[in-house]
Amino acid sequence: MIRTRFAPSPTGFLHIGGVRTALFSWAFARKHGGTFVLRIEDTDLERSTPESVKAILDGMHWVGLDYDEGPFYQTQRFDRYKEVIQQLLASGHAYPCYCSKEELEALRAEQEAKGEKPRYDRRWRPEAGKTLPPPPAGVQPVIRFKNPLDGVVAWDDAVKGRIEFANTELDDLIIARPDGSPTYNFCVVVDDWDMNITHVIRGDDHVNNTPRQINILKALNAPLPVYGHLPMILNEDGQKMSKRRDAVSVVDYADKGILPEALLNYLARLGWGHGDDELFDMKQFVEWFTLEAVSGSPSRFNHEKFLWLNAQYIKAADNARLAGLIAGRLAAANVDTSAGPALSDVVALVKERVQDLNALAQEVDYFYAKREPAAADVEKHLSADSHARMLRFAERLAALDSWTAESIHELFKPFCADEGIKMGQLGMPLRVLVCGTAQTPSVDAVLALIGKEEVLRRMRG
Repeated sequence: MIRTRFAPSPTGFLHIGGVRTALFSWAFARKHGGTFVLRIEDTDLERSTPESVKAILDGMHWVGLDYDEGPFYQTQRFDRYKEVIQQLLASGHAYPCYCSKEELEALRAEQEAKGEKPRYDRRWRPEAGKTLPPPPAGVQPVIRFKNPLDGVVAWDDAVKGRIEFANTELDDLIIARPDGSPTYNFCVVVDDWDMNITHVIRGDDHVNNTPRQINILKALNAPLPVYGHLPMILNEDGQKMSKRRDAVSVVDYADKGILPEALLNYLARLGWGHGDDELFDMKQFVEWFTLEAVSGSPSRFNHEKFLWLNAQYIKAADNARLAGLIAGRLAAANVDTSAGPALSDVVALVKERVQDLNALAQEVDYFYAKREPAAADVEKHLSADSHARMLRFAERLAALDSWTAESIHELFKPFCADEGIKMGQLGMPLRVLVCGTAQTPSVDAVLALIGKEEVLRRMRG
């Protein structure tokens, strides 16, 4: 049985890189009829917050990645971690280290002065024939894992291929702090073991953690999962995405008016592909997805392409759903939609013109209240002659018995002939006068939706 997990740390927002990791782990489990586990790695007690936990859970819900088990919290498993630490101590795979912070800093400074790679010198590591000093009074030790001194640790990464580390490059990792609290790399090992995780799919910033975790698993005689490390997502300048420069939080994308299915579709294409296919739903993605098709190289986030994709999803979306999604945005802008046309009908008319929900909300506001037109539009389209012409056209509109886009359209050609003008000389002033903007969909459809009484009021006012 395939079992994957997504294991974010609740020390901030849910990063889109994390969402892609969750997406690939979720898809792999779904592809193979397996189980997808959500685990909250909250052992960093100083930085983990309930707000960040909520952001993770809300973000997972918003993008629609459902998990089969969890969320599990590491802070609720401390007794289990202490039990395994005692097991490693008893088997000789771990030992107490009484080095003070000052001693370690002095050791680092000495090594750096000699041009050596800073690392713990294993002074408290028990070895045959080695005599350890007596433990200093009143000092609570850390617990270190007794890493092998020779050989290599290697694995066949499902994304990057064969990876090897010499054990001489790895020091004796701290697995418990002086207060007894376990450290990240150790908790991850115990969790993956206890939760029977078969495939660890995560970002390649964890590659250096993997050999340490493999050595701990071997010391516990635990089975090794398959590891697959995903390349990072870069911004358009080829730099690692950062909160300062880029939209990296799921909340950012929700606020920017992105549909969650568009975000998932785009993230799926960052580092993975199925031919030239760009638009696909998650059911299709699961069917196509393989780890072998994931690229080992970083991917660049193309904002223009991303917005194009979001626009395709908006065009295909249910109008009532879109109306519900922008209702709050309109309310925040003090746009009252209660007395005007049905919002879903307005959305159906204008959604082809936008790339995000914020733009959609801005595109529908003039159906409920006339905008104040830009001075340039007034100067260009609303001269004294065009104002008089609009009043004459208002009389034709007032005489209509049937208020439909078709009946309004039938007035255009004869009116332009009578006035000796082209359609643009009617349509543009009409848009600016009624809507407050020269950029609208077909003006006959716009007038039909706004309603006869309101159109005439705006034209005559």
